[in-house]
Amino acid sequence: MKRKTAHVISHTHWDREWYLPYESHHLRLTTLMNELMDTLEQDERYRYFHLDGQTIIIDDYLQVYPDGKERLAKLIEQGKIIIGPWYVLQDEFLTSSEANVRNLLIGHQEAARWGAVSKLGYFPDSFGNMGQAPQMLKQAGIEAAVFGRGVKPTGFDNVVVDAPGEYESPYSEMLWESPDGSSVVGVLFANWYSNGNEIPVDAGEAAVFWDKKLADAEKYASTPELLYMNGCDHQPIQKDLGDALETAKGLYPDVDFVHTTFDGYLEALGKHPSDDWVTVHGELRSTRTDGWGTLVNTASARVYLKQMNQAGQTLLEKGAEPLATIANLTAGQKYPHEPLAYAWKTLMQNHPHDSICGCGVDEIHREMIGRFDKSRHMAEALIAESLQAIGSRIGTDAIAAWPDNARPAAFFNTTGWDRSGVVTVDVQAARINFKEGPSPQGIADKLDALKIGPGHVIDTEGHRIPSKIEDLGAQFGYDLPDDGFRVPYMARTFRLTFEAQNVPALGYKLYAWVPEEEGSGADYEAAISRNGEKALQERADKLEKSSSIEEVVSTPYGMENQFLAVRFADDGSYSLTDKTTGRTFEGLGVYDDCGDIGNEYVFRQPEGDKTLTTKGLSATIALVEDQPYRVAYEIVHEWAIPASAEALFEDEKRRLVPFRKRRSGRSADTVTLKLTTRVSLEASGKGVQVSVTLNNQARDHRLRVLLPSGLQTRTVLADSIFEAAERDIVPAPEWINPSNAQHQQAFVSLSDGIHGLTVANKGLNEYEVLQDGSGTIAVTLLRSVSEMGDWGVFPTPEAQCIGEHTLEYAVYPHAGSAIDSGAFAQAYQYQTPWFSQPLKMQSGTLPAEYRALSWNGDKLALSAFKQSEENGDVIVRWYNLSGEDTQLAFEPEFAAGTVYESDILERRVAVTENIQRQEQQATRVPVSPAKIVTFALAVQPDTTPNA
Repeated sequence: MKRKTAHVISHTHWDREWYLPYESHHLRLTTLMNELMDTLEQDERYRYFHLDGQTIIIDDYLQVYPDGKERLAKLIEQGKIIIGPWYVLQDEFLTSSEANVRNLLIGHQEAARWGAVSKLGYFPDSFGNMGQAPQMLKQAGIEAAVFGRGVKPTGFDNVVVDAPGEYESPYSEMLWESPDGSSVVGVLFANWYSNGNEIPVDAGEAAVFWDKKLADAEKYASTPELLYMNGCDHQPIQKDLGDALETAKGLYPDVDFVHTTFDGYLEALGKHPSDDWVTVHGELRSTRTDGWGTLVNTASARVYLKQMNQAGQTLLEKGAEPLATIANLTAGQKYPHEPLAYAWKTLMQNHPHDSICGCGVDEIHREMIGRFDKSRHMAEALIAESLQAIGSRIGTDAIAAWPDNARPAAFFNTTGWDRSGVVTVDVQAARINFKEGPSPQGIADKLDALKIGPGHVIDTEGHRIPSKIEDLGAQFGYDLPDDGFRVPYMARTFRLTFEAQNVPALGYKLYAWVPEEEGSGADYEAAISRNGEKALQERADKLEKSSSIEEVVSTPYGMENQFLAVRFADDGSYSLTDKTTGRTFEGLGVYDDCGDIGNEYVFRQPEGDKTLTTKGLSATIALVEDQPYRVAYEIVHEWAIPASAEALFEDEKRRLVPFRKRRSGRSADTVTLKLTTRVSLEASGKGVQVSVTLNNQARDHRLRVLLPSGLQTRTVLADSIFEAAERDIVPAPEWINPSNAQHQQAFVSLSDGIHGLTVANKGLNEYEVLQDGSGTIAVTLLRSVSEMGDWGVFPTPEAQCIGEHTLEYAVYPHAGSAIDSGAFAQAYQYQTPWFSQPLKMQSGTLPAEYRALSWNGDKLALSAFKQSEENGDVIVRWYNLSGEDTQLAFEPEFAAGTVYESDILERRVAVTENIQRQEQQATRVPVSPAKIVTFALAVQPDTTPNA
């Protein structure tokens, strides 16, 4: 019999904010850190401490004790305090693909400043684990992961659950494989990450403790290497650990007790054969359990946090980063590495699982709003700087179709695909600075008195674009020059709304507003002088041509464009006919509402509660926008729903009755829930966009929108981290939870192979596919709960989400799957805002239309376009959403040198043989199924394109 080793790893799992406000936990953290450093310096038997895998703990400590930096640095350098690889311990499913990457990248960068980086995929308490984690870890040079959830037998209450059915792995050790085939060693905390907590020193107590702990670990361990985690949530260090281990050694001479690190444990583990280990694949979501402990309903707790997070991530990933890259390449503006890192770190302070999941006390979620705002404000400021830098270099005065009094604007598409859609921008017809006097009011009067007609919008060819032009009158504004004091002004401003067509991916396209006076003789003379008579005649000919844009029209029952027909029913639901396939989807947009006597972690509908719906409920339907570029209808429901749970519910919470044993129903008292739904269709839209505005005054309930597809399929595609995860609609036999809600990022989609329906969203991270045969996708809009849940009584009245909310989603019918049809790209674009920059009539080096990078590749999604801090390389990342091989081809439109294969840490890995450079700098590379591919493009000095 092989000799057993008990590997004792000291740690604390540090939730920065949870059942106490951040600063309360913060104070306890600083106490722990001071005691830890004292102990490591004074007790040679206390050798190591694992600092929870997140470097932000160091920042938090030094905020209060900056003088502790030298001591801390020395202990880290000596390998006694192990740090990294993450910046924070995030919730993986509620943070975007790129946010997960930035977390790992910044965590590595922060840890490297102190010394060695822990090369361990540390997921102690994640509420499920993303399927692409092994691939991400491998790219970062990490060969092992440890995790506390997702694989049976670990349950909700953090103990082993002997439930019916087979374990997904018979051992706590296994292999974990991503969809692309990347594999790492996986270790499950089968007895949780506190199985070695508070080890007794007393021999009698120690014998009882170790008899149980040794047996528990041996139940799942595949080798004699037994793992014991000496710590727990917010756990102070065990100062007498040395004495406790001496006691254990005396009691169990056949067991080696060692105070060690994960590196030491994994090295010992690697000396044993692993032939009988099971390989677990992809997402780890506890699907082989009773379904009550997945904690998936944190995806719908405090939905407002999820909305703010989606908007903040998108501004950084699809706004600040790509625009800063383009500004650097085209205008020579310095790439703002430090401000971007600050914005990301501020945002990621909201990404720990108890924070972004909305499962803490009210105080912490109030503080999160401030962090979201701070990150957003920085991102918006960086975006504005980049747009200004790019815009100042665009040449507009050489466009023959535009007169001198044209007011141009550039519209930026920062997604990975060419894009059409409705845009809005404010342009200035005339402007007077305050210093020109006589007074702001006098200036406003003067500007308002100017006779300026509404004019029209034209493209660079002179075609008139159907548009709505609003005269806003004189508006206040100001400039902040780099070399002088602020310049306030008033400007006569016009707001333009129209549909921009085929704006290049990672690029821009110009349009201009021309006032009615555009045809005056003076303008003709100026045009002749600038462009010559031939150019002027060409411009006049083009202006006479009718627009080539296909329009959208209202109908007596709905609206229609070249792709779709929408028809509304009396109850406010609507049908959607896909003109390409001829398939009609009926009854979309019905709402359902039911009671919820669960908590921030878990949804629980009361026993016997009847779900209410708006099916058959009369609605007011009105046409509210009827433009050639967009038609919109507004549907209003006045809906009486129960005001709250019964009075019994308060007593059950006070007495800490477990949520599954609660007996409360819904109150007989009702309140009115007014739902104002706006359904819009754009001229080029292949789906409808929907916004739902409501004032929630009800408590203890869940509101969803139902989107029946009628499609018969066993699986659903859900956008997840670097993949469209295919999940079973019907759960495993062990699943007894009546609800089978799941996570999504940008979309969820059903397809029977012939037809498909994809639902995109903005910050609505929870969906469920109903199991009634209707193929209905139910998207959670709001969940109102009153307590945190978990281990105590923690009231959270603000989690009831009382007040105004606006929820947004879009519906896209298509042929085949969301991946084959390209509907996934429309869903990604739906989440990404347009960016615009008003311009002057000016000379410049940049052309009227620009793209930074040309690329193509079926079933590939572009997720990053940024610059590396290490060497300034342009970093471009794609991932293959399909299970098939595909081909990627890309060509930079800037002066690029060597193209390096890279990784998620943005390193220059290699110039590999499978990358083939073609004529005109094109690069072609095969991309295997589910692969994440990153390239680093070295930038040559001359990058500016010619106008």
